[in-house]
Amino acid sequence: MRLRRRHLTAAGFLLLALAATAVFAFPFYWAVSLSFRSPSQTFTVAGLGVPFVNYQPTVANWRGELATGETRKALLNSTIVAVGTALLALALGTPAAYALARFRFRRPSNQDITVWFLSQRVLPPVATAVPLLLLIRWLGLFDTRAGLIVANVTFALPLVVVIMRQAFADLPFELEEAALVDGAGPFRIFLRIGLPLAVPSLVAAVLIVVAFTWNEFLFALMNYSVNAKVISVHMAGGVDSRGPQFWFIAVRSLIAITPPVVLALLAQRYIVRGLTFGALKG
Repeated sequence: MRLRRRHLTAAGFLLLALAATAVFAFPFYWAVSLSFRSPSQTFTVAGLGVPFVNYQPTVANWRGELATGETRKALLNSTIVAVGTALLALALGTPAAYALARFRFRRPSNQDITVWFLSQRVLPPVATAVPLLLLIRWLGLFDTRAGLIVANVTFALPLVVVIMRQAFADLPFELEEAALVDGAGPFRIFLRIGLPLAVPSLVAAVLIVVAFTWNEFLFALMNYSVNAKVISVHMAGGVDSRGPQFWFIAVRSLIAITPPVVLALLAQRYIVRGLTFGALKG
């Protein structure tokens, strides 16, 4: 009886999981379905829009979108901005995280500095939109990839510091003590011991920053006129005088989500190890 009840409970949870998966996956399925329809079939296809069943699919939307120079340029801009933001945030945030994990500050204390970094993630980006835009204009970086990188680093840096600080704090201090006895300085210990041991967390931080930057819309919309248009803004541009072009929006959405999904699948073990590093420590 108990075994049967356990099987029924497991089956119930499985059904709930399948239902939740279907709810969250349906928008992606519908985008795929729309991307392979002709414009005249956007609202006329019956049923669930299954290709070859409810309509005859076509790749004309994909061919037309990928052949557009604006789309290719937006993808290139997004890639450069996302990778540049991740590298710069890592270069600035990793040493700061190591210092917070290994050195003790009095005023402000380590805890106060960490809380301040965390507060930057809670701060609504729109609260700093106007000052940041004025600063970017003053620096002469408006409508440039460098301007977008500066804007995104502002909000990516606290994330890197928080992730890497915990990673360095969980490393065994005995290894660094042995290096100190051998005459190594703090900077050499950081490069030769701390960084190699924290590689999973480094990879996790890079991928998370790339994903956040790739999806960022507010500053990307404010900081471009011609040259610095990224894929998130390009997606929102699928509207003309006749209304939204749903077939192009579907194609652009799928193009936009493909790189982060592929990266996450390829490096998922690093993400899990990086974010759970030290979670089971004694």
